[in-house]
Amino acid sequence: MMKPLLLLLSLLFMATPQADEIYQSNDDFIRQSLGELPKAQVLWLNDKQKSDIEEILAHKFNKFRVRYWAKPSQSVWILEEIGKESPITVGIHVDQGRIARTKVLVYRESRGDEVRHDFFTDQFKSATLTPNLQLDKTIDGITGATLSVRALTKLSRVALYLDAALQPQEAQVSQ
Repeated sequence: MMKPLLLLLSLLFMATPQADEIYQSNDDFIRQSLGELPKAQVLWLNDKQKSDIEEILAHKFNKFRVRYWAKPSQSVWILEEIGKESPITVGIHVDQGRIARTKVLVYRESRGDEVRHDFFTDQFKSATLTPNLQLDKTIDGITGATLSVRALTKLSRVALYLDAALQPQEAQVSQ
C-alpha cells in the first residue's frame, strides 16, 4: 500500500510544468517594428467587430478594447491565443494593410514551439485579409504543431482585421 503511494508522489514531483519561453519582450518587438516605442493606443470594439473577431477565433472574445501601437500606415498588435492548452503571445506588425512581421514573443506549450522560427513566421509576410476574413495566402503547417499553427494564423487574421478598423472609412470603401 505504501509503495504505490510513494511511487505516485515521486512521479508528481518529477513532472515539472513547462516554463514560459520568452523569446522577445513586447517593448523590444514594438521598437524593432516601428523604430521607436510610441504610446499605446486603444481600439474600442463595437458589436460587429467583436462578432467578426469571434468568427475568426471560433470562440468567445471577451474584450471590449484592444491595445495597439501605431505610426502612420503601420500598427503593431500584441495578441494571445490558446494553442493546445496555454496562451501563445504573438507580436504582429502590419504595414499598409499587409503583415510586415510576425514573432512569437512568449510560448507556453510543452510542444509545437517550431512556430517561433523564421522559416514558419516568414510565411505571413505580405499577407492581407480577404473580404471573407481569410488570409490571401496559404500557410504551411508543421507536423506536431497543428494547434499552434492555427493559433498564429487566427491571430494574423485578427491583427489585419483590427488594422483595417483603424483606417479612414474612405480607404476601406475603395478596397
